[in-house]
Amino acid sequence: MNYTRVALAGFAAWIVYFVVGGLVSGILTADYYRPYTAVYRSKDAVMSYFPIGIVGMLLAMLVLALMYAKGYEDGSGLMEGLRFGLLVGLFVVGAVVGDEYVTLNIGGKLALVMAAGRLFAWIIVGVTLGLVYKPALR
Repeated sequence: MNYTRVALAGFAAWIVYFVVGGLVSGILTADYYRPYTAVYRSKDAVMSYFPIGIVGMLLAMLVLALMYAKGYEDGSGLMEGLRFGLLVGLFVVGAVVGDEYVTLNIGGKLALVMAAGRLFAWIIVGVTLGLVYKPALR
């Protein structure tokens, strides 16, 4: 396993996650969250917690990069990353979005938008991992 590339892939995925997440959640789907101000923190409140999210997501991306490297099957980085991102995205949709829909007082339309946005974001993150990670030379 190429640990330098794992770290680089995790760091690249971390940056991509915030760019894609900001675009999807912050701009494209922001209107869907507005009716649920009693459920979600305000933008100002989110920003006060943002450093915790940054560190937590960096740790998560490094772990995902390690998981990607362990499951790498010598295929095209693009296709391996796409497959991995799709699997992670489906996991997040089922485990996170499904759970949030059940436990939070949000509507079905928001849950569907969240599912689509998160699936898209995780696919892009997976592709990033696949394009950046290269196995160690054998």
